[in-house]
Amino acid sequence: MKSKSSAKMGKLKIKRAYDPPSVDDGVRILVDGLWPRGKTKEEMQLDLWLKSVAPSLDLRKWFSHDPEKWAEFQRKYLSELEANREELNPIVDALKMGAVTLVYGARDQEHNNALCLKQFLERYYHLKSN
Repeated sequence: MKSKSSAKMGKLKIKRAYDPPSVDDGVRILVDGLWPRGKTKEEMQLDLWLKSVAPSLDLRKWFSHDPEKWAEFQRKYLSELEANREELNPIVDALKMGAVTLVYGARDQEHNNALCLKQFLERYYHLKSN
């Protein structure tokens, strides 16, 4: 995989959908295939819902947020991202303008697709972690 330079990229963060939005979030992008339960559009203050970068339905169901499956989930999800890299363009375009927060609904803050996606983007675009 060829990598890109992050010379003029903003900061990339992740945040649970149930945590309050902040001015420091920059562009807020929901990266889940499902809308977070009990949240309204107004509460979420999203700029974009990018379902196309969420794990496939089959992968999401198989993983079922089981930490024991985390390593295999990451491998499979990264493979999906590699195969559909053009779907990441809205995130990359937003990063060129400033900070971006990937918003996710999972309870588990250590085993979720947003974390995996963030790590993929950081490696590919040589972004600095927050």
